[in-house]
Amino acid sequence: MTQTYLTPQQDRAIRRWERWNRNYFVFAFIALVILLVFSSQLGLSSGDSWGPLGVLLAVLVAPIIALQLRLACPACGHRIGWQAKLMAPDQCRNCGVFLRARTP
Repeated sequence: MTQTYLTPQQDRAIRRWERWNRNYFVFAFIALVILLVFSSQLGLSSGDSWGPLGVLLAVLVAPIIALQLRLACPACGHRIGWQAKLMAPDQCRNCGVFLRARTP
C-alpha cells in the first residue's frame, strides 16, 4: 500500500473539524459543570424530578454526537465517526490515507 497524505486543503478541513470539536467540548464541559452544580438553585431539578435539567443535558450532548458522526475522510469520503475521539485519528481505516498533510 502506498503511503498517501492529505492535500493542504483537505488538511485544513480536518483541522477545522478538530477545532470545532475541541471548542464545543470545552464549552459543553463548562456548561455541564455549571448546570449540575447550580441546578437546584436554578430550579432545574429537585429530589424527585430532573425534567428541565434532563432536556438541557440532552441539548448539550446532542451536538457532540452530531460532530462525531459528521467527520468523514476527505480522501475517500468514508465516515470516521467514533474512531475519532476529540481529534481526528492518524490514519483512515478505510483507505489508509494519513490524516495529516505531508510536511515539506
